Amino acid sequence: KRKQAAAPLPDTSPRLEQQQGETPSEKKFCFKAAQEHDIPKDLNKILENKVIEKVSGLYHINMSVVETMCLGGTDGEGIVSKSVSSHSDLIPGVYEGGLKIWECTFDLIDYCSEAEIQFTNKTVLDLGCGAGLLGIVALRGKAEKVHFQDYNSTVIEEITLPNVVANCIWEGNRAGGRCNGKTSQPPSKRPRKAGGLPDVLTKCRFFSGEWSQVSQLLLSSNKPFSKYDVILTSETIYNPDYYSALHDTLAQLLAKNGRVYLASKAHYFGVGGGIPLFEKFTEDRNVFRTSIVKTIDEGLQRCIMEMAFKDSS
Repeated sequence: KRKQAAAPLPDTSPRLEQQQGETPSEKKFCFKAAQEHDIPKDLNKILENKVIEKVSGLYHINMSVVETMCLGGTDGEGIVSKSVSSHSDLIPGVYEGGLKIWECTFDLIDYCSEAEIQFTNKTVLDLGCGAGLLGIVALRGKAEKVHFQDYNSTVIEEITLPNVVANCIWEGNRAGGRCNGKTSQPPSKRPRKAGGLPDVLTKCRFFSGEWSQVSQLLLSSNKPFSKYDVILTSETIYNPDYYSALHDTLAQLLAKNGRVYLASKAHYFGVGGGIPLFEKFTEDRNVFRTSIVKTIDEGLQRCIMEMAFKDSS
């Protein structure tokens, strides 16, 4: 089932936009400001003109429809038109791939099920969330709180939020809270109108911006914040330029005895990153212990890495 669901996803490394004569390592890291996105009370507004599909048992909106609607630059950031015009999946500092569901996301979903990762009553972060499927899995696992972060505000507003809302409405009871949907079957084109805010959505917060900026926002906020018991992240180590920011974010936001589950391709050809390089980077920092808990050899080799603080239990 997973193979069939994931079949439309390309088994390739992301295509990175480059200026002539420039290599990926010469790209400068961009500190995009962080912001929190409120959940509108009118959920119908979030799901308006969205087409709902299902993959790996999770509801998600059709991204092609979103891209078509945003092609005129109506998304504010203009990332859809920029991605299309540059024929690129990644434009460092501008767009970081959240408009696609990448292959390793499904690897990590499978691993959470196989390893029986416990989310009950835990605080979870879906880092670099894109479609937010990993965070939705945690919600279904009765997590106490789930936060979603993506680099682009367009991704949060047009994709992540609608996906979380769709799953709450159509399978709210499985997500650990009572929702207003009366049926587990999605509509053929558009979802049934929702009433009030489902209880499970009160567990969620949504953030956009660069990792270090989001960390700063969380740690300095007046809102109550507790560090994460579990951080889920997929295909976020493709660019070595980002390793320092990613490592520091994990170190700042993970609870003392928390765990990070990171899904990645072994190598990202043409981009530069991958599991061995990030393992070496982490080893040199001497903050986390790491272990490869699963390797997938179908197509490009992919891995699931578990991370924990060296002094944790």
